[in-house]
Amino acid sequence: MEARLNVMAAPAAAKAIKHLIAASKALAESTLPAATRELVNLRASQINGCAGCIDMHTKEAAAAGETAVRLHLVAAWREATVFTDAERAALELAEQGTRIADAAGGVTDEVWANAAKHYDEEQLAALVAQIAVINAFNRGNVITQQPAGDYEVGQVH
Repeated sequence: MEARLNVMAAPAAAKAIKHLIAASKALAESTLPAATRELVNLRASQINGCAGCIDMHTKEAAAAGETAVRLHLVAAWREATVFTDAERAALELAEQGTRIADAAGGVTDEVWANAAKHYDEEQLAALVAQIAVINAFNRGNVITQQPAGDYEVGQVH
């Protein structure tokens, strides 16, 4: 498989992508747990069908100590017993924040309140930003059909 376009070869697009990468690095400095960030990145990427981001975030999470069982169960987190209540709230927020076009009201008050029970305001802000950033990456990769499988841990960070 070959990508439709090398966005990094276009100066304006490359500059924009570099800002998204910088945003990801800034979010890594937040108090939102790294495991939560990776689980959210993985779940949004699964929903969006972004193979490149799924490849990247499963490998980054595994390198950071995430278990294979938890990574495999992200797609079916509702039925899995391996996630904390806080992680489940973050995954649900990520799903609704990713599927905003599917639900007329976007993120429900119930889902927001559940996330707010587990995360303080700074963490909630980081969670919202993380969901937005991963969705931006997913959309660019899916539109240009970026191939997956060759990502190496630390390659982008």
